[in-house]
Amino acid sequence: MKFEGGCLCNAVRYEGYDQQGGGHCHCIDCRKTSGTGHGSHMVVPQDKLKVSGEIKFFDKPSDSGNIVSRSFCPTCGSAIYSKNSGMPGMAFVRASSLDDPNVFQPQMVVYKKRAANWDFIDPTLPSFAGMPSIQDMPVIEA
Repeated sequence: MKFEGGCLCNAVRYEGYDQQGGGHCHCIDCRKTSGTGHGSHMVVPQDKLKVSGEIKFFDKPSDSGNIVSRSFCPTCGSAIYSKNSGMPGMAFVRASSLDDPNVFQPQMVVYKKRAANWDFIDPTLPSFAGMPSIQDMPVIEA
């Protein structure tokens, strides 16, 4: 299914295909970059995501030591997508940047142990205390 999105000022636009999963992350970095209790990310192959407009990246090591590169619009600051050196070839699109937020289908909750007590966690989704192994991650069936 095709999806589209972009930043607040529309200087950055993207379109993509082939959502392969995603979820809500309650790690400290996702909380801080989202400005709320968690970040919601849609996982897609990097080669299925086409971005137009200028984006900047901020790189930071994760708990595992992998480098997470978070992209954002340099004009309005909107988060667009992230890359993780431990999962090459995958992009993690911020669900908040989608034109149609209902395209996002969360499959799990990660870093539940770091969730703020005021942020709702959907009890119907598989939850992980930290980051699960790739083998344990749920995927969307085609």
